[in-house]
Order: sequence, then C-alpha cells, then structure tokens
Amino acid sequence: MLDTLPPPTTDLHALAKEERSFTFAHFTCEHAWVIGNILRNALRTADAPALIHISLSSSQTLFHSPSMPGLVPDNEIEVARKRATVLRWGHSTWWMWARFGGDDRKFAEEYGLWEGEEGRKKYAIQGGGYPVFVKGVEGVIGVIVVAGLEGDVAHGVVVKAIEEYRELRDGFRSPLRSMTVK
Repeated sequence: MLDTLPPPTTDLHALAKEERSFTFAHFTCEHAWVIGNILRNALRTADAPALIHISLSSSQTLFHSPSMPGLVPDNEIEVARKRATVLRWGHSTWWMWARFGGDDRKFAEEYGLWEGEEGRKKYAIQGGGYPVFVKGVEGVIGVIVVAGLEGDVAHGVVVKAIEEYRELRDGFRSPLRSMTVK
C-alpha cells in the first residue's frame, strides 16, 4: 500500500491549498479516534511500524498508538519535533521540507536555529506532521503526526487517511449523538 502512494507535490501553493481543503467543521476526540484508526489499520496492512499521534494545540493528546511492534524511543522525539514545527509555522512538515528543499541547515539558519543545539532538536521538517484546521478558528487547532517512516511516505499516509475520513463522514452520524443522557 505504501509503495502505491503517489509522491507528494513539492509545490508550496498546492500543498497549502491541500492543507486548507481539509478544514473541519469541528474537531473532537471522536474525529481523532477514527483518523488514528484509519492510519493504524493502513500501516498494519502495509507491515509498517510507525507511531501515530493526534493532539490539540493545547497539548491534549487525543490519539497515540504504535501501528505495530518495531519502534524505537527516537520516534517519540520525532513526534514532538514534527508537532512543534506544525504548531509554530502553521503548515505541514512536508510543506516546510518543500520550502527549504529538504535542507535542515537552510531551514535552521532562516529562523536562527542553527546556533546552539536547542533549535535543531526542537523542530523537524521531514514529512509526517500535518495541521488540523477548524472553520472559523484562527490558526492550527491540532496536529496529526506519523513518525518512523520516510517523510514523503508519512505525508502521503496522513493525506490518504484524511481523505478516507472525509469519505466516511459524509452521511455519518455518531451513535452517541442519538443517545439521551438521563
């Protein structure tokens, strides 16, 4: 499955348009659960160990799971770095990668992060970090991250999962919404 994903574009305008095309009417733990499970099932089917993380900009974690065994502690660090990049610049980490041609040094120098270890350890520009936007809310409200895959593949997997979620949600009504609380 992963080898059949088309390579993501590196056109910044097209990437920004793609990011905004996934603007949600609202975003809750239910959305995160479904998207997280779409990702987990796709990665398990592809026999690809990766760490999936979905959280709000407030740092509240909504979904966090390995797809399967085979991860290393560095994947947790990678999640944090991708998340920080998306929240600071408001774009996917693949957009940032495309903007700087994959050049970490150029990226770090542009934002004064090269001097000293702190900046280089805090942010990552390889793909796999994706912003969550909500209609009527300024800025990024959450982040979807896949860590442990090549950047272009991680970006493609997240985009594919959001597309699949969008197809699923059309006409979907949560069974919880029809329940009455006594």
